[in-house]
Amino acid sequence: MKRLAYLLADFPVLSETFIGNEIRAMRQKGHEVLPLLMSLREGLAQPEDRLLAETADQLRDLPYGFEAMFRPPVAGLSRALKFVMVQKRLPRASLFYQSFRIARFFRERGIDHVHAHFAGGAAAHALVAARLAGITCSFVCHGHDVYAEPEDLPLKLASADLVVAVCGDLARDIAMIAPAARLVEVPCGIDPDRFRFRDQATPNGRLLFIGRLVAQKGIDDLITALALMPPDERPALDIVGDGPLRETLSRQAQAAGLGEVQFLGPKPAQWLVENGPRYLALVAPFKIAPDGARDTGPLVVKEAMAMGLPVISTAFMGVKETLDCETGFLVPPADPLGLHAALRLAMQQGPLSRTRMLQAARERVARHFSLSASADRLSAAFEGLQQ
Repeated sequence: MKRLAYLLADFPVLSETFIGNEIRAMRQKGHEVLPLLMSLREGLAQPEDRLLAETADQLRDLPYGFEAMFRPPVAGLSRALKFVMVQKRLPRASLFYQSFRIARFFRERGIDHVHAHFAGGAAAHALVAARLAGITCSFVCHGHDVYAEPEDLPLKLASADLVVAVCGDLARDIAMIAPAARLVEVPCGIDPDRFRFRDQATPNGRLLFIGRLVAQKGIDDLITALALMPPDERPALDIVGDGPLRETLSRQAQAAGLGEVQFLGPKPAQWLVENGPRYLALVAPFKIAPDGARDTGPLVVKEAMAMGLPVISTAFMGVKETLDCETGFLVPPADPLGLHAALRLAMQQGPLSRTRMLQAARERVARHFSLSASADRLSAAFEGLQQ
């Protein structure tokens, strides 16, 4: 099987659990995977991702100067130079030189294919280094890199040997931008064995939100929906996560008289495993942010479905491919009134109806969105590439 390198711009990031999960799953499939970090991120991280980062190679440790040089294939050098000169985002000299250092690492380690997450700086360096090393290259588009802050996106899509989209809507939008791109749809998967099903007939009556506190998460719509309820009927809300909108959302909740809203700060994934099933529901009201940013294939919805936590979300991007009316509650994006109605339905749901929904959700996510199945599809796509 192909020996893989993962070129990561900034790792580990607490909210980007899909990267470490994917690397570990690809190793389980039989690939030798060498992560190469362009920047080692300090601060909060999933414990298993911190361990992965501590054993990874780092760009800062690769040879400099003439020690980084080697003789690349003529065709590869030509393609690398063409990309460097046409792209506009990064300084040309730096992109070319750093990519030479990375390419030498690929050659020395016997790498067959390099993969990157997000269509940003790591993807640009991976593309140039792959051409210099004479290997194939791919990257994953996640959403923000396509809709909010695209960086030379049409060029990157056309230059890669393979582009991965995490949901159908994203794949269709990428195909419109670069019709000739070789595209594969691989949803971010979860491990059903970690998020074990725990049916709870008597939930604690509190709602749960998990995610970064940014506009596309729709937390403002959730607060508005809760404010529409009489105080004696209103469930409490625990918000897990952090981000630039924390103070704004806190002020909104206070202005609406929602004293039942608690900001718990960021938590590791294990917190959801231990605490998730006791909640009334996970609420994930995704929508398009003013800058165009959007979540395309959120893992938290799949994790909740696997463990027996009802999900109230929006029929938006990858969520509507994951959740349906038999496995959760779906409302239109940016619709506080619809969200209010869904909250009431969830609160009024009887034990038998709730159990049937939770069992159907668990079965659906285990059948269609397992980490193992996603790794199988990604591995097959990599193996099908020819240098």
